[in-house]
Amino acid sequence: MYFYRIFLLTAFFMAQSNLQSQVQLDANATNESLYRPNFHFTPKKGWMNDPNGMIFLNGQYHLFYQHYPDATVWGPMHWGHATSKDLVQWDHQPIALYPDSIGMIFSGSAVLDKNNTSGLGRNGVAPLVAIFTQHFMPGEKAGRTDFQNQSIAYSLDQGKTWTKYAGNPVLKTPNLKDFRDPKVIWHGPTQKWIMSLAVANHIEFYSSPNLINWTKESEMGKDLFAHGGVWECPDLLSFDVNGKTIWVLLVSMNPGGPNSGSATQYMLGDFDGHVFKPFTTDIKWMDYGPDNYAGVSFSNLGDRKVLIGWMSNWNYANLVPTEKWRSAMTVPRELSLVKQETHANANINSSQNQNDFLLVSRPVKELEARFTKIISKEKTVAEKEFPLMGAGKILPNRIDLDIVKATDFDIIFSNAYNEKLIVGYDAAKKQYFIDRRNAGVSNFHQGFAAMATAPRFVADAEMDLSVLIDKTSVELFADGGRTVMTALFFPTHPFTNCSLQSKEGISVKTMNLFSFK
Repeated sequence: MYFYRIFLLTAFFMAQSNLQSQVQLDANATNESLYRPNFHFTPKKGWMNDPNGMIFLNGQYHLFYQHYPDATVWGPMHWGHATSKDLVQWDHQPIALYPDSIGMIFSGSAVLDKNNTSGLGRNGVAPLVAIFTQHFMPGEKAGRTDFQNQSIAYSLDQGKTWTKYAGNPVLKTPNLKDFRDPKVIWHGPTQKWIMSLAVANHIEFYSSPNLINWTKESEMGKDLFAHGGVWECPDLLSFDVNGKTIWVLLVSMNPGGPNSGSATQYMLGDFDGHVFKPFTTDIKWMDYGPDNYAGVSFSNLGDRKVLIGWMSNWNYANLVPTEKWRSAMTVPRELSLVKQETHANANINSSQNQNDFLLVSRPVKELEARFTKIISKEKTVAEKEFPLMGAGKILPNRIDLDIVKATDFDIIFSNAYNEKLIVGYDAAKKQYFIDRRNAGVSNFHQGFAAMATAPRFVADAEMDLSVLIDKTSVELFADGGRTVMTALFFPTHPFTNCSLQSKEGISVKTMNLFSFK
């Protein structure tokens, strides 16, 4: 990913100094214990941003990621590497790819070349092929426009070791300085590899029979969709909807998100292996919170679509108050398409308009299996306050609510130091929100202490929502995952209280609280 234009070390050191004068962190907790998440992936040390090269292979999930191991701020990019058997517990692996004379290792993807189209396999072993941008910093500093090119590397031992292709780069820039983040898929109808590539303010599509020789097919987006900032990290996904294929193109953009800074939009359309034709130019956001960016899906998972995003925002990613590491990933999310109708449980079979679909995100079932129910209530009487958890108890890591009638409510997480995080709903505006204005440390960036909002996409009286809360993050999945929000926060002391409040009174059908195990 391309960030160093706004990468200011001076601001970083000023923010760190300000933190010490603003608050006194919990004297009984280290920065590590206070902020290191329980169920979100973080690097052991150093800097992390975009998830890269994610692939499922022989029962194991591989997560590669943008990584600078020598500092907690952005620097010369490597590919870090971690593996998991369940998408929850991750094992750190040695760094996979290092910068070389062609450039740093920017974002990209990985595929299993089952038929050895590349010829890089040996002795019947199908190669795992990584496709990534290499950024030549001296060229950028010299004012050239040819400093971003696409290269490949291959592994014959399931990602443990990598060999860079001797003919790199395999796709040279046509003198465009923003030419990066290749996401590659196999397109069965044309029997070719398809690369989606971010090029400044649009996406370009390339095809190849062998992952080495690439031909430009088309481009899309220069005058369409949201353009508040540069386009990055595309992902082209196909969904089978009752025998018809609908394509979804993810495009991350920075800045210009709905709640300031980084965010990811998506487009619905047709793709024939050559051209992506959007059904409409309506702007749709995958996640309305401020802290989900550059998310892409795992390859080699068949029809299953699982995405992980980088849980931060370029507005303040270099400044957040962690010490040994910076950044975490979102929880893995299952993606699907659902019909957009007035009823939250509308049947997708009734679709007459291909654009009447929403991209839905839900936590993967593997993560849900790791939560243990600690409180379960059934109640239909309207009340103004439900105490959920008091001081001295373990704060729930997940709250599931079924609400009889969509009315104003606040889920308030707080501590004894007047810090609170609020997740709620404004019925008059038909908006969900996350309010972190008083949730702890915030002066590292003037825009961090804010309220983020997101629209509700159904008109049902009833609503359901699931809130996942970790030490420094909250993720809201509402109305079956139609509205999703992700946000960071940094309390000076852990939250120890939780309550559900409503000025008018709220009727809760069911309420379940869970802890992570």
